[in-house]
Amino acid sequence: MSSAAPDVFQFMVYASDKMDDGAMQRRLAVREQHLENGHKLGERGTLTSTEFGRALLSIESIASPDEKMVGSLMVLQGTLDEVTQIIKSDVYYTNGVSTLSQHMMASTSNANTSKGVDPIMLTLFANRFMSVAEAMGRSLQQTSISTNIKERLDFSCALFAPDGDLVANAPFIPIHLGSMGFAVQYQMKLHGKSLKDGDVLMTNSPRAGGSHLPDITIITPVFSPNDPNEIIFFVASRGHHADVGGILPGSMPPTSVSIFDEGAEIVSFKIVSGGVFDRDGLLERMVEIPGRYPGSSGCRNIKDVESDLKAQIAANHKGIQLIRAIVGEYGLETVQEYMYHIRANAEMSVRNLLREVVTRTGTNVLSAVDYLDDGSPIQLRVDINADEGSAVLDFEGTGPEVRNNLNTPTPVVHSAVIYCMRAMLDSDIPLNAGCLVPLTIKIPKKSLLMPSPTAAVCAGNVLTSQRIVDVVLKAFNACAASQGCTKSTIAGGSGAGPDWHGTSGVHTHITNTRIGDVEILERRYPVLLHRFGLREGSAGKGEFNGGEGVVRDMEFLHPLQVSILSERRSRQPYGLEGGGPGAMGRNLWIKQLRHEDGDLIDEIDKVESDPLFVISKENMPPSPRTREINIGGKATILMGKGDRLVIETPGGGRVGARAERRRGGPVCRWRVG
Repeated sequence: MSSAAPDVFQFMVYASDKMDDGAMQRRLAVREQHLENGHKLGERGTLTSTEFGRALLSIESIASPDEKMVGSLMVLQGTLDEVTQIIKSDVYYTNGVSTLSQHMMASTSNANTSKGVDPIMLTLFANRFMSVAEAMGRSLQQTSISTNIKERLDFSCALFAPDGDLVANAPFIPIHLGSMGFAVQYQMKLHGKSLKDGDVLMTNSPRAGGSHLPDITIITPVFSPNDPNEIIFFVASRGHHADVGGILPGSMPPTSVSIFDEGAEIVSFKIVSGGVFDRDGLLERMVEIPGRYPGSSGCRNIKDVESDLKAQIAANHKGIQLIRAIVGEYGLETVQEYMYHIRANAEMSVRNLLREVVTRTGTNVLSAVDYLDDGSPIQLRVDINADEGSAVLDFEGTGPEVRNNLNTPTPVVHSAVIYCMRAMLDSDIPLNAGCLVPLTIKIPKKSLLMPSPTAAVCAGNVLTSQRIVDVVLKAFNACAASQGCTKSTIAGGSGAGPDWHGTSGVHTHITNTRIGDVEILERRYPVLLHRFGLREGSAGKGEFNGGEGVVRDMEFLHPLQVSILSERRSRQPYGLEGGGPGAMGRNLWIKQLRHEDGDLIDEIDKVESDPLFVISKENMPPSPRTREINIGGKATILMGKGDRLVIETPGGGRVGARAERRRGGPVCRWRVG
């Protein structure tokens, strides 16, 4: 077939602009162009391949036959084999005309540029952009003061295009990175062109692209050196703050049923205007307003929060300085050109992945369902169009909004999906908005994945999001389920894959934080850590084993209130291909008996004095002066002096024997993560 192909293949490429929620979505729609349609080729510039940079494309501006939009005629030269190899796309040859089934992202100006895409420059810019985000992160860590940000590294920094799409990030927290673009786009829609140099925006509302209220996003526009009114980038940082108010310290109450229970909600606040920090406005929004809600408090440690917010602002400023340095080195046109090429490369990679899924599995319809501990289903159907390299992910059948805090903001769903797509890719590309271009995500209204604006959501970001990841990976048959928790920074076991073992005692999927050092924990809190190690026997065993969970045993030296949010306490992490599940987690309260708690200590004394109570040490039961109580996955407990909390996290699911998998059909073999 390739020997009969002509030397020149021709394609019509129309560049169009589409407004979507105030953000400019630019696409190139590729259409077949017949030679006999009367268009004159005229003079052409040269445009190289998006991915590999070989000079195979030439381009010319023309008008479409109906003159409704301006496009470009691209002439692709080379044999069919060369085209297929270099573009990595399906090329169909019919009646002397080839059709390239590939969508590429670019602005109209980029579509008509004569500059080529240098693969070395593409890699260079991807790493330069990533280095900006990394430098922002280092600045934030060094200048913050809270344990969450400075020690646990619960923050993310990223760069965004003028349309708000994610361009590049460092390897921070996946659940932040996939949703921050929604926050940037919301602020763009709200403020329009009123933003000026020296303005900084603050938001944490799930309605405005947020995840949960403790995650506060700071957004700063980057203006063109040539035009003080033109935004060329956005930089943003999101950090988890220790307290933003609400009914309980920490702003993650297990019993919350409304967003107002969880603290201060800020849709949009210009925390810095013209270079001036608005402290009064911050105090009003963080302390006064949330404190008006019955039973709720404003931010309990505003000094620390204010200090960390200033650290985020400084980190953004660091990012602006570095972006301006890159623009000064290469020129704005080149920088923006490669910004779009990086996203186009990610889009192409995901399209190729989706085609590979159909080839490997022999089907274009995938499905999966899993359940939260309260019984709420999360259901997914994936319909893949192999010709386009696109897919529709439909969560129809997912349970309705719940009267607890497992509801999940829609941007978090997108975060989970973009993480899964990136995790299943073999190619080394930065996670960015291009990964979502081939995907249409459908979420049923009034479901727990699209809750009402006042629904409680604090656990949706850290628990439900993990279950969404499990469901997506289950649909793609990529790996078994992992421990399913993010809360408390306590690790667990990861699920096995088709040809690898799970990992023991790690954070999995959408979290990437550290656990605080024992010395810091015991110095800052009245806590004594008795044990922290692997939970033997918790992993699913098989040809490829899951990872082991962990055990964390803490004693409280003074009375205090303890809250815990956790999942997979009643549903095991599933296995794949006949593999068994990991063990469920447990949260045990080892309670000292006290008269004031209504414990019948006198009756215990009578039992201890009974001669029949004396038994061998080998069969000695736990001391009758303590009670071992399973407090469930979500609880707030007033612990007394000497009480202990033993947290046993789940292990990962396993994957069964290869013979079983062969009988069940081909399996996709990606190493997730």
